Amino acid sequence: MLKIFKVTAILEGISYLVLFANMLFIKTNNPELYHTLLRPLGMTHGVLFIGYIILAVLLRKSQNWDFKTFLIILIASLIPFGTFYIEKKYLESNA
Repeated sequence: MLKIFKVTAILEGISYLVLFANMLFIKTNNPELYHTLLRPLGMTHGVLFIGYIILAVLLRKSQNWDFKTFLIILIASLIPFGTFYIEKKYLESNA
């Protein structure tokens, strides 16, 4: 399950950055394309975000994460590049 969490963390981070790129670059240059891409990108990111949170909750006991570590892992999902940091710092040595 930890490997699934690692993959989900990476994919969630990528989807977050793609969603931001859509908002920052495509919206200003091509609003029609922005609206076309918004729903599938947003839905994909939302599913990955929810999966990240659920997997983090499920893995908390098996990985013996204290409350501070668990909170850092949860907050990282809200920050761009945060899930990449979590994958390197907290998950790389465990898998």
